Amino acid sequence: MKKKKLQALILLLALFLNFFLASAFSQDYTRWSLPTGAKMRLGKGTITGNIVFSPDNSLLAVPNGIGTWIYDAGTGKELQLLTDNTGYVTNVAFSPDGKTLACSVSDKFQLWDVANGELKLAKSITARRIYDVAFSPDGKTIATAGSKKEKGLQLWDVTTGTLKTTFLGLKAGVDTLAFSPDGKTIATGGDEDGTIKLWNVATAKLKSTLKTESDSDIENLAFSPDGKTIASCDGSLDTTVELWDVASGKLRTSLTGHIDGVAFVSFSPDSRTLASGGRDGTLILWDVETGHYKTTLIEHRNRIEGLTFSPNGETLASGSWDGRIILWDTETLEIKTTITGHVYGFQSIMFSPDGNKVASGSIDRTIRLWDTKNGGNTSTFIGHIAGVESLAFSPDGKTIASGGGSFTVNHWFADDYTVRLWDVDSGINKATLLGHRRTVYYVTFSPDGNYLVSSAGDKRAIFWDTATGYPLWTITGEGVLHTRDSQEGEFVGAIKFSADGKTFVSADNIKVHLWNTESRKTIATFFSPTPRSSNIAFSPDGKTFATMWKENEMYLLDVTTGQTMQFITGHTSKFTTIAFSPDGQTLASAGIDGSDSVRLWNPKSGELKLSLAGMPSGIDDVAFSPDGKTLATASWDGTILLWDVPSVINQPLHEADITGDEVLSMHDLMLVAANLGKTGALAVDVNYDKVVNIADLIKIAGELEIARIKPELSYDLEIVPTTADVENWIKGAQQLNLTDTINRKGYFFLVKLLHTLTPTQTALLPNYPNPFNPETWIPYQLATPADVAIRIYSTNGKVIRTLDLGHQTIGLYHHRNNAAYWDGKNDIGETVASGVYFYTLTAGAFTATGKMLVRK
Repeated sequence: MKKKKLQALILLLALFLNFFLASAFSQDYTRWSLPTGAKMRLGKGTITGNIVFSPDNSLLAVPNGIGTWIYDAGTGKELQLLTDNTGYVTNVAFSPDGKTLACSVSDKFQLWDVANGELKLAKSITARRIYDVAFSPDGKTIATAGSKKEKGLQLWDVTTGTLKTTFLGLKAGVDTLAFSPDGKTIATGGDEDGTIKLWNVATAKLKSTLKTESDSDIENLAFSPDGKTIASCDGSLDTTVELWDVASGKLRTSLTGHIDGVAFVSFSPDSRTLASGGRDGTLILWDVETGHYKTTLIEHRNRIEGLTFSPNGETLASGSWDGRIILWDTETLEIKTTITGHVYGFQSIMFSPDGNKVASGSIDRTIRLWDTKNGGNTSTFIGHIAGVESLAFSPDGKTIASGGGSFTVNHWFADDYTVRLWDVDSGINKATLLGHRRTVYYVTFSPDGNYLVSSAGDKRAIFWDTATGYPLWTITGEGVLHTRDSQEGEFVGAIKFSADGKTFVSADNIKVHLWNTESRKTIATFFSPTPRSSNIAFSPDGKTFATMWKENEMYLLDVTTGQTMQFITGHTSKFTTIAFSPDGQTLASAGIDGSDSVRLWNPKSGELKLSLAGMPSGIDDVAFSPDGKTLATASWDGTILLWDVPSVINQPLHEADITGDEVLSMHDLMLVAANLGKTGALAVDVNYDKVVNIADLIKIAGELEIARIKPELSYDLEIVPTTADVENWIKGAQQLNLTDTINRKGYFFLVKLLHTLTPTQTALLPNYPNPFNPETWIPYQLATPADVAIRIYSTNGKVIRTLDLGHQTIGLYHHRNNAAYWDGKNDIGETVASGVYFYTLTAGAFTATGKMLVRK
């Protein structure tokens, strides 16, 4: 009896452990390949290109906004995430032996070892972007489709990564390509002329051109496995698929049946069936020989974003913007497996008041709730007919408010300018509030939950009674309050309440207004030096608020006096959102650019605490958890990252942090560059060989590439390299062992830096700071060498100062050590009066004018 009880206990324990470990492992992917300091990833990222089976039918590769996911093709289980966190993957291809996966990422292609998930090779081709990659049938060559015509179609050696052939004669870049089954021909589409071009692989000569009936570029094409037919579609409004006879180059037939543009085509292995995927979310199967319609598969809720048959022909895989990959049984046409989690771009996020959930609003028209402990998507709210632009939890956590917008769905514009209230527990749409006529960009509850405020692109903010859903009053630009529906006014940005709810702040094109909530009257008005301050953040103590005055500048203002407490700048790209931590000690800002997408600031000193490295481009929203220990960031790549705030702020110094400012940046690289050739025990000698040389420089560059720091030159950079400097560094780097990961990444970083330093057009940029007193810098850039001068005018057109800068070479003149400098004095040394001034740049035949403000 005791033995049986023991056996039963062991069995129960085994079942428990098996269940527990299985549950724990099922969530492991939320922590795969995270940036330093991030503790969880919600969502797997947006599907961004084709999906492919491995040659042995066992694996499925899915290109993605964060990398490439590898799934078990039978069970749909996550196996690997291949990523170096450098950008969107636009296309993937397995080698014929299935051992290598090729990925196109931004301006480079990568080769990954499928067995161990290691990056074998990464090659930048500086073509702005690579759209497609394909292995030759013998597996020895990689073909790349680039966005530049001179690099639109290139062949590369798989083993060494060296360039074998560049095809000439393109009018523009290439969007899609495919090898013929015998490897002798490459078909390309996307040359801005609506044609398919067939190229001889051996001679790199154009064999023939197929003129399609489409008015748009061909964006997807495929050879039939028997090599007799090419299928093509343009991915836009054209609802047809064209089948071409390869031997004659003539159009065999046009297949019609989709009600919206066709995005993907794929042949079955026996060449008898063609599958086409539309922007309407449908899959249609066609008989290739007769061109007859066979059947339609209707399961996806949005456009098809990837379509392929398995090599054995038993499975058809389709991916969609609805976040699902469906594996279909090709014989029964029934669903075998569904892979979920590939959410399309997030627009907004919000923590629940207890911090246990994150709500997300997406372009795919859904609101999702995520568990912050295990990363699971606990529920999805469906009801909006366009993208969800804004979200807010009620103070009691029982209700979510969401604001809708406009979005092109299947080439029809879907407008949803509603504010909706959702029951958090049931997901029921409790109320739909009608009143806005444009996208609802912001929603927020008052601290007591009595009011819901929505502000939209119709230049109005509406205050709603949360108990009745009735609109109480409306605010338009310039602090105008209306008790009824208002007419068009000035732009109104975010509305933010103070913590006690007694005051709130609104913004329009030129001013920020502080209001008394009870009296509904303005207390104070603050003038903006630059239009369109759309986002505002109140400090928790209610004494200050932060606002984005300019694309990449923030001001912190004292609520009582309106005086500027801090001026913060440092982002190299446009701000998208800002948020205070609950304790008021940290201010988070997000920018569009991935080089410094999220930065954490000390709001009292204005000093930068940290830039979050490894961030994707396109951060749309940031939010702190109620306890301030977690920061959530939502991005266009279809993921939400949860960051451990204490650990990222207090993380140890990186060895590449030469400046010791706890931030990896271009400052570190330039400090090494400034000391090249020096010897001795120096901090810039990062490889400790007692000489500062290219090996040290390339190591720092490699660390910056790993951290996804973009090679851009911020205005506060004290040392600025020239194109000649970077060219010499690249030559030196080529002498190193470029098979080493750090050196290889460092080389890529320098190539991108050289590209950054070579502008394609001459331009005059806004002066900084602006307003200013007593000095300012006027940045510009030259695409050709020129004699440069800047003339400064008063408002009456009189020239008060001429800055003759002499002959300048091609390059960027953005920074304080090379931009034009004006000390605020006229030609005779007198300090000019406060007011508006104009400055005109003359560079050869180029002229441009800007405006600046001197404020005393």
